[in-house]
Amino acid sequence: MVELMITIAIVAILAAIAFPSFEGSLRSNRIATASNELNGGLALARSEALRNPGGAFICSSINGTACGGDWNDGWIVWADINGDGNLTAADRVLRYVQTNDRLTVTATAAAPASATEIRFDRRGRLRDGVARTITMRPASCPSGVELKRDFSVMPTGQVTILRSACA
Repeated sequence: MVELMITIAIVAILAAIAFPSFEGSLRSNRIATASNELNGGLALARSEALRNPGGAFICSSINGTACGGDWNDGWIVWADINGDGNLTAADRVLRYVQTNDRLTVTATAAAPASATEIRFDRRGRLRDGVARTITMRPASCPSGVELKRDFSVMPTGQVTILRSACA
């Protein structure tokens, strides 16, 4: 019985030491996965816009069937087949991604552009010519750890990702 109690105590001590490192790894993997998904979605929308006369969109979506909500809900990439600028039955949803609830995703755009949607024209450029910034970070982001990602979508359609520390 004493040997079993000593073994349990040793396992508890090792778990207490390993857990904070493991939590950091999970946070890092979560942000890397979500960043890759968003970057892939932006690249898909831009490449689809080059193939489609109506262009393509990426927008925040609550349910994957319509634009709406905010980026914390998720996003869809869709091709504007009929060129009317609205997601209708004639258009094609290419990808739907739900945002992990342990991440915070926000977007900004200068007026009059919408921060909840990004429209690419058939040249792969932003249709309204207004740059967007999408910021992604863990919901609990330890200060000083480089887990924040800022996606800048330029009017030319180019996307840059800047890593920075949480504040």
